[in-house]
Amino acid sequence: MFRTIVGIEPYPRKINYESNILTLGSCFSENIGRKMQDVFFLTEVNPFGVLYNPVSIQNSIELLLEKDSFTESDIFEHHSLWQSFSHSGLFSDVTPEKCLTRINNRFTKAAHFLKNTDFLLITFGTAWVFEEKKSGRVVSNCHKLPANYFIRRRLTVGEIAAGYFALITKLNELLPQLNIILSVSPIRHLKDGAHENTVSKSALLMAIDEIQKQFGNVVYFPAYEILMDELRDYRFYAADMLHPSEVAVDYIWQKFSETFFSEETIHIKKQLEQLTADKAHHPLHPDSDEFKLFLKNINVREKNLLKQYPFLSGRLG
Repeated sequence: MFRTIVGIEPYPRKINYESNILTLGSCFSENIGRKMQDVFFLTEVNPFGVLYNPVSIQNSIELLLEKDSFTESDIFEHHSLWQSFSHSGLFSDVTPEKCLTRINNRFTKAAHFLKNTDFLLITFGTAWVFEEKKSGRVVSNCHKLPANYFIRRRLTVGEIAAGYFALITKLNELLPQLNIILSVSPIRHLKDGAHENTVSKSALLMAIDEIQKQFGNVVYFPAYEILMDELRDYRFYAADMLHPSEVAVDYIWQKFSETFFSEETIHIKKQLEQLTADKAHHPLHPDSDEFKLFLKNINVREKNLLKQYPFLSGRLG
């Protein structure tokens, strides 16, 4: 073998098609969450948008636990858009009413979902944060406000770990069924330089190590190490040479599946992936008898799946 294999022990508590999975954080959580939705897992993906630093992710979870809804006092107007410091730009809009509708539709759904969540996937992207000078709070997104509105600093290992000790203790009291999967995004933040990116990622990894030691229901998934060590070749990167390519994302998804899914779940997933691919097929001759037979076969396979796995009812279509 001409590569380093990152060994991963299978996690004993398995994700299945009746598990509720909530993902929060950087691009790895987004990619895995979308992959899970594509094959009909019960998944809520980044209800605040992509979040990069541990404090913003922690704050988001605490909001889901404690807040009823967002009001106009939680948002602000800048450059003709209403925005939230707790959300990405995906939730911004031209009126406060439209912005709050976007925010609260996702927030209400995610807060309810969290109460029944079995697996919480959190991905840290960077240890760097922006603190609003006026309030002292860490923002999830600066929304292109002037740099002098913020103080930019790097979190320490102790800060990150202490915050998550308190958060996970609270989560375990409220949600005894919860399993927490922590990971670090393999995407490098090179605007500060290669060394600063390494220091930032190291702080995240050290903090996760401290958190994992403290809680039996916390496990680390090495997405960072898989891309850095096992796939250390630029053919596994997108054109920007920072983000993983589609091939790399698929490979990490495969490793994630092997780690957290049972054999039965993997079997169901493969059938659903094939069914989805077949449904997306666009034939050259849609009126041909051959394609009509193909569609009939898809329909039969879908009915058989629902008969064999009735918990999939309502998810296919």
